[in-house]
Amino acid sequence: MTLPAGIDPSVPPSGPGCTECDAAGGWWFHLRRCAQCGHVGCCDSSPAQHASAHARDAHHPFIRSYEPGEAWFWNYDTSQMYESGPDLAPPLAHPADQPVPGPEGRVPPNWLESLNR
Repeated sequence: MTLPAGIDPSVPPSGPGCTECDAAGGWWFHLRRCAQCGHVGCCDSSPAQHASAHARDAHHPFIRSYEPGEAWFWNYDTSQMYESGPDLAPPLAHPADQPVPGPEGRVPPNWLESLNR
């Protein structure tokens, strides 16, 4: 199988949560994983939208959901969703005991008001 440019199945994810939110003490709604370099960022509904910022700044168009039980991919360049794609290096999702939104202890009580819709 020939993979599209922008997907490297050998690269593991950068960690269990959004790299930038973790560094800044922030929180996220859902997580996305760059299919090229493994960067884990927060989704576009999250206040900071780090996954799409990474895709734009690094020119890495493909992400995969980093949520347990989800295997879909998204191409930011074409705005196309794929129900599945190539197997990526594990882990395929954040830890199942990690709350959504997360991480535990950093989500404000009024988090629903902070989501981008």
